[in-house]
Amino acid sequence: MGFLKEFKEFAVKGNVMDLAIGVIIGGAFNNIVTAMVKNVIMPVIGMIIGDVNKFSELTIGGIKAGALIQATIDFIIIAFVLFLVVKTLNRMKAKKVEEAPPPTKTESLLEEIRDSLKK
Repeated sequence: MGFLKEFKEFAVKGNVMDLAIGVIIGGAFNNIVTAMVKNVIMPVIGMIIGDVNKFSELTIGGIKAGALIQATIDFIIIAFVLFLVVKTLNRMKAKKVEEAPPPTKTESLLEEIRDSLKK
């Protein structure tokens, strides 16, 4: 019975739930980025090289280079957005730590009394 209780505590901890939510949101965000790259960015690149459909079908020696480039652009966009999110969160955490108020005069006096009583 102890094993099941441990597993339940692990499964409903905040970190596990946060991770699950992050994975679900990440999957939805991946779909948005893929649609944007496939339907907005790649057609623009296709127009630049002359044919809208030509780029996605681009093959070099049997390798689908167009699909590889599309996946690379997807990755770069997702990595950049995640970098911005993590950077913002780290900045917010740093401000919380720095904003700790200094002890009041009463607290300082109480600390001095405590320290003198310890001696």
